[in-house]
Amino acid sequence: MEINFWIILGLLAQLCFFSRFLIQWIATEKNKKVIMPIAFWYLSLTGGLGLLAYSIHIKDPIFILGQSIGIIIYLRNLMIEKKDKNAIKK
Repeated sequence: MEINFWIILGLLAQLCFFSRFLIQWIATEKNKKVIMPIAFWYLSLTGGLGLLAYSIHIKDPIFILGQSIGIIIYLRNLMIEKKDKNAIKK
């Protein structure tokens, strides 16, 4: 197997996507309740975009559809978070 840009991108994106669970788990353990830190959504978005690029490159329509839907959800959650923070500042 030749290691190239797309393999590296796919692996880094998957690592980023996986690390969001570690962030969420650590935050939950620290607070002793389920916490969804903002980093979870940024890691989801970053990993999702990388995986979407990889899935487009390998031309996998199922993977493309799954990542596309996820990205919409991650963006929406970040928009809601930003709106909530702006409302608190007022």
